[in-house]
Amino acid sequence: MAKLWGGRFTKATDQDVFDFNASISFDQRLYKHDIIGSIAHAKMLGEQGIITKKEANLIKKGLKSILLDIESGKLIITPEYEDIHSFVESNLIDRIGDAGKKLHTGRSRNDQVALDMKLYTRDEIDLISDLLHELEKTLLDIIRNNKETYMPGFTHLQKAQPVTLSHYMGAYMEMFLRDSARLYDIRKRMNVCPLGAGALAGTTYPLDRESVSKELAFDSATFNSMDSVSDRDYLIELLSALSTIMMHLSRFSEELILWNSNEYRFVEMDDAFSTGSSIMPQKKNPDIAELVRGKTGRVYGDLMSLLTTMKGLPLAYNKDMQEDKEVSFDAFDTVKDCLHLFNGMLKTITFQKDVMEKSAMMGFTNATDAADYLVGKGIPFRDAHGIIGSLVLKCIEKNCAIEDLTIEELKEISPSFEEDLYDAISLKTCVNRRTTKGAPSDSSMDEAISRYEKLLKIHD
Repeated sequence: MAKLWGGRFTKATDQDVFDFNASISFDQRLYKHDIIGSIAHAKMLGEQGIITKKEANLIKKGLKSILLDIESGKLIITPEYEDIHSFVESNLIDRIGDAGKKLHTGRSRNDQVALDMKLYTRDEIDLISDLLHELEKTLLDIIRNNKETYMPGFTHLQKAQPVTLSHYMGAYMEMFLRDSARLYDIRKRMNVCPLGAGALAGTTYPLDRESVSKELAFDSATFNSMDSVSDRDYLIELLSALSTIMMHLSRFSEELILWNSNEYRFVEMDDAFSTGSSIMPQKKNPDIAELVRGKTGRVYGDLMSLLTTMKGLPLAYNKDMQEDKEVSFDAFDTVKDCLHLFNGMLKTITFQKDVMEKSAMMGFTNATDAADYLVGKGIPFRDAHGIIGSLVLKCIEKNCAIEDLTIEELKEISPSFEEDLYDAISLKTCVNRRTTKGAPSDSSMDEAISRYEKLLKIHD
């Protein structure tokens, strides 16, 4: 098969070299974006008089027929072509003849592939943003419905202070909202059109780059032709943002894996999102959470691969940049799958509210509030800290919570304890006295929920 670039060669490409050089095995997924970009380019060529309007219309008609045939399965993308650009152009020439040979006027594969990848990536950002939004909506439902679901908060994986499940899930909501904001910023920053940059130095043809940019919904054309064909910053930024999304999903997965264990029993995974053991009939494994946690390293690897590929490349285009696609495609696919399945798992989880509340009580998460109670009775905080430490030690010996002690037992530790202690250290009181912005109290969470609703409505 004739190459698009074969004119100055007198010898056929070695088959192993061709196979090593070819990218159609993975860049074929760009077919739609390659065709859309080519239609915009052909339209502009006709409007600028670089080719006739009749030729431009013939090219556009031929490209649209190729797109329809690919999507209907009538036309199969086959591996004898070097890349998707060669496939589309060769099929166009077969269909419409010499007019098809004029499509590439004023264009290089360098700016063509830069355009295709931006168009594809822009669509992927939109898909990932939608999946993140669905997860945020699931979290908002949990947050709304669990303002009085008391549980321990942790530091160092040790029970620390009482919070609510609503507040706990709010922490992950904040993470994912930042992820959404990062995707929005990246999409906006990358939304400049490289088509018309040529191989690296523009072209002598009177292209209207801004009209093509507008046609393809970009904010403008790029500003430097060399940077246009060699820029992969937007992919590095995006893979970094996707790595952060996966890090958040992994942390969340780790929590759910722990909470699903027999030692915690905070959650019950739905059967549809769990698996069993081939030998141990009692097992119900949180495999989805474990796989999400595991696939995080895969996305990190995609980012590091692209960073390493780009780190020593001189301007402008180099064939090394072909390596941007497989790692980017892998990261896009992995993150989409993980968001979709994680959201399904989270939607169907049963939270064991009684177990959570009991864990908070038996973990002495209200000990700080008990110390604050003594401070309110005039005892210096450092002395109150020591008194409550002794009180906790007594409870450990008796295997009970602070509120399980009688008032007589409490007074043995400090005569300052009165009956009002029990109300002061109830989980509800402990939580609702924390009214500062961002705290777990009912009023603070109402403020947070209102904010979340407004932010999620913007996406809708």
